[in-house]
Amino acid sequence: MKKAEAKKKRVKEFQDPYTVTGALVKGNIITKLSLLIMGLGNIAHKQVIKGLIYLAVEISWLVYMIQYGFYSMSMLPSLGWREQQKVWNDAKSIFEYTAGDQSSLILLYGVATIFVTFLFIIVWRDSVKSGYKVELLAKEGKHINTFKEDFKSLFDKNLHKLLLAGPIMGVLVFTVLPLLYNITMAFTNYSKIGDKLVLFDWVGLANFKKILNIKDGIGGQFYSVLGWTLIWAVFATVLNYIFGMILAIVINRKDTKAKGFWRFCFVISIAVPQFVSLLIMRTMLQPTGIVNTLLLKYGLIDKALPFFTSATWARVTVIVINLWVGIPYTLLQVTGILQNIPAELYEAAKIDGANAVQTFFKITLPYMLFVMTPYLITQFTGNINNFNVIFLLSGGNPTGVGDTAGKTDLLVTWLYKLTVDKSYYNLGAVIGIMTFIVLAIVALVTYRNTTSYKDEEGFM
Repeated sequence: MKKAEAKKKRVKEFQDPYTVTGALVKGNIITKLSLLIMGLGNIAHKQVIKGLIYLAVEISWLVYMIQYGFYSMSMLPSLGWREQQKVWNDAKSIFEYTAGDQSSLILLYGVATIFVTFLFIIVWRDSVKSGYKVELLAKEGKHINTFKEDFKSLFDKNLHKLLLAGPIMGVLVFTVLPLLYNITMAFTNYSKIGDKLVLFDWVGLANFKKILNIKDGIGGQFYSVLGWTLIWAVFATVLNYIFGMILAIVINRKDTKAKGFWRFCFVISIAVPQFVSLLIMRTMLQPTGIVNTLLLKYGLIDKALPFFTSATWARVTVIVINLWVGIPYTLLQVTGILQNIPAELYEAAKIDGANAVQTFFKITLPYMLFVMTPYLITQFTGNINNFNVIFLLSGGNPTGVGDTAGKTDLLVTWLYKLTVDKSYYNLGAVIGIMTFIVLAIVALVTYRNTTSYKDEEGFM
């Protein structure tokens, strides 16, 4: 049955008049030549400007490939081998250095060439389909748009293409391309180890094996940091939601006076830059900071509390301070939801004799969880990547997990230390990939098992 459906789908795609396959099989000689000379079909049917644009894209790609692309692709398997040489110049009586290969640039140019070629294939496919389309329109005696008409359509029925072109290109160039480069780096030995910062090689899955091997030093650190990262993310997300929800419910009660004032008192922390708040708190909680100084002065403690020097204290401290940062956002989210729960539900529950606790668990909480589940998943992923709170408060300290990770380091802060401080770029790339895998699994599995996904239209 499935094979029959797949066959029907292939036949339907083959019969589609605007496909490359249709152009190759049913197109005339001009359309078939447009597979080699982009825009030829458009030019033949008086869409000269559009055809020339396609042709200019092809020429630009060919020039790039001849000057840089083919060489970059040929160097990609080896990542270079020529080292920098020191040669004596008798005429100048000095040593001169001959330029050697730089593996990082070879890798970057190789990935960029593949990326550019992929984009070129998309444009080539569009040009073939466009040429075949105008051929069919000409055969049927239908109107063929001029360049002016196509341009005007970008501000009308094709406005979405005009508006999305810039953002899509931005994502491709500034997000997708760097990600591809970083992913490929994970399969090399590009690091400070063995002085492989200039010339390095492909090592396959060796870095992944090193990270996942708990008996290895780096592997042991990875599992320790991963465990704390998940614990931190759960506590930071759940506590922020619970306390933010309680605060919002208390303020939103009918008997609470000056609701706007109380919300202002908590939300004002959002107005203060997080960078400033966290550094101030870090200073206050130092052994000689104002908190320990006052506690010692009034005899409440005998020695300074180890807020950032003890692993347990440091972990509890960053979780508690994160509440100050995160609760106001949850307060605003929950307040908006509470104000939109139908009052008739509460009135009906009151008539049925439900008390405050029953009303909360049967109406308020299910309603909020249904609406806020995507937000909570976003918060969870955001907390896994919460670089600011950890780095600005504890800096990942106290150090105790190997020689690169501290007791409060998250995967993202550890990645920073591995790359910026230690120059282990290959291991940093692996950590980045592993972080993405953890986030993707948790987010997708969690969301697909929530009411927000399963019964999007049926709630209430």
